This record gives sequence, structure tokens and C-alpha cells, in this order.
Amino acid sequence: MARFLKDRSNAKGAVPGSLVLIGRQKMEQSEIQFITYDKDELLEETVDSIAMAQQKFKEGKVNWINIYGLHDLEMIKELGEEFKLPSLLLEDMLNTDQSPKYENGEHYDAFVMKILLQGKDAYRIHAEQVTLILGENYVLTLQEQRAHFFEVVRERIRKSKGRIRISGNDYLAYALMDALADNYSILIENIGRQVEDIEERLFRTMDSKIVEEIYRFKTELNFIRKAVRPMREFIATLLRTEDSFFQKKNFAFLKDLSDLTIQCAEAVEMYNSMTSDQLNIYNSNMSNRMNEVMKTLTIFASIFIPLTFIAGIYGMNFEYIPELKFKYGYLVFWIIILILGGGLLIYFKRKKWL
Repeated sequence: MARFLKDRSNAKGAVPGSLVLIGRQKMEQSEIQFITYDKDELLEETVDSIAMAQQKFKEGKVNWINIYGLHDLEMIKELGEEFKLPSLLLEDMLNTDQSPKYENGEHYDAFVMKILLQGKDAYRIHAEQVTLILGENYVLTLQEQRAHFFEVVRERIRKSKGRIRISGNDYLAYALMDALADNYSILIENIGRQVEDIEERLFRTMDSKIVEEIYRFKTELNFIRKAVRPMREFIATLLRTEDSFFQKKNFAFLKDLSDLTIQCAEAVEMYNSMTSDQLNIYNSNMSNRMNEVMKTLTIFASIFIPLTFIAGIYGMNFEYIPELKFKYGYLVFWIIILILGGGLLIYFKRKKWL
């Protein structure tokens, strides 16, 4: 399966808005977690259905439904019916290859984003989709499988850290998006550190394995860019939207989130450019090394060409070559050879060709 595009054969010929999972099923059974809280109370439990979670909604409190597992199409259909979500949005939720996007609906703000994971192979980045829907009195999140990225937000809710327990649904949505952006920042910093290490090694060794590492990092940076750049763009769009479900008093936090995503996007571009420069440096070093080798061989050839010419003349099988009968001919031959070779070496040194 192509890494940058997932298999869409299951959705081939399907009517727009059809509920078809594009991607792998990553959990045997979907789970629904429900959290409702305010500054004084907190209720956190696992429920069996969307309707059961909705029945537990409390007016004046923050209501958060988190779903693990996207393969239960009946549950997704129920979600759409209970919260009046359009079929095209449900289709995007199930398309785990959907590009990150923001949709401003009549009853909701919807955000499709990517969770980035670093696998056992330090070079390999994996992506999972998370959908966040903000309504007037609720927040919905849907993930492909159980993951820990929102656990930091849950801990803040449980321990009443910061302003999250005294703020509304929109602040919770901001906190969840900020957790993803923080993950991007940490991941990019980790890869960037390794890219910078390659640059230091590049001038000390010409090991061909370095090229393989550079190409791997370049691929991973392009993969990260696929998630980070659209998030930067849709947050900028959100800040310009007048009728979103984010309150104006929380726009300062969104601007801070926008700055973080811009910083992440710029870092990806910078490190991507750095890997391109590293490849150019490697290729230039290899060319320079090859030029030095060719230069050395050329100099040796230039020295030995006249010597070979002289040896060739006296290696001919003519009977009457005058110098052949000369008593000191062999000695004179070597004197001429040494003078000629040494003279050429001195000449090349003066010309700074050696």
C-alpha cells in the first residue's frame, strides 16, 4: 500500500456521503468515553452508545464524547443522526486518508487532523486521523485507536489545572488541538536534531550510508509536512471566521496555537531544505574527491608519458641505434629519466597542481 495515499478500492463507485472505512480497522471493538465537568464537578465514564452519552449531557457544563475505533459504521451513523451531522462530514471521518481540514457548519465546527507517531524504526513516522467536532454544548473526538495524546488534557481536567475547568467547550477544543500541535513540535525537534547531527558527520566522513539517512529524513519531513501545513492554514482560516463556535475571548489562545503551527511548518521547511543542501554537499564532496583522484592520476600520467616515450624509442628492435653501443648509455638513460621526471614534479609544484 502506498504510504502517502491509502487504498480506496472499497469506496470505488460509492455514492458521495456513503459510510465506507478507508484504512485499516485498528480495534476489535469501538469504545465511547464520556466526560462532563465544570469547576465543581467531574463525571468520567465509558458508555455503550452515543444516545446514552447524549442523555448524560448537563446544561452549563462541558460535555466531551471521545470515540476510539472508526470501523463501527452503525455507531458513526448514530452519531450523525444524534448530532445532525451531514453525511459528507461522516464520510470524511471514515476516510483516514483525508487531508487535514476545517469545516464551518451550521451547528458545528469540524476539524480533521493527524496524530503523528514515531515507530520502533526511528526514521519512520506514522499518522493516525483524529476528528474534532465543536458544537454549542459539546465536543466530539474520534480516533482510529486508543492513544495517549489527549491524556495530558484529561489530567488537567482531573486535577483542575489551569483554566480548563472554568472555561467552556471551545477552550477544551483548543486544548485538544494544542496537544496535537505540541506533539508536532516535539517530533520535528527530534528529527531536526538528527538532521543537524548528519550535517556534522558529513564533513568528517563520506560513508554512503549517510545518503540513505538523508533520504529517509527527507521522506519523513515530507510526510510531516502533509499534516502540519494544512493545520496551519485552517487555523488561520478559523481566526478569520466570524460565526465559529469559538468565543472571541479565546481567540488569543487560537492565535498562540496559530503561532505554534506556523513555527512547526517553518521548521519542517527549514529541515527539508537542510536535507537538500546536505545531499548537494555530499555530491559536491564526492565530485571533489573524484576530481582529486583524477588530478593525481593525470599528473602521474603526465610524468610517465615522456619517460615511456624515451623507453619506447630505445626498446625498438632496430639493429643500428647509435646509443646502443655506448658504454655508459644505460647510466645516461637513467640520468635523463630522473632529470625529466624530477623537473616535471618541480614544475607541477610551482604551478600548485600538487
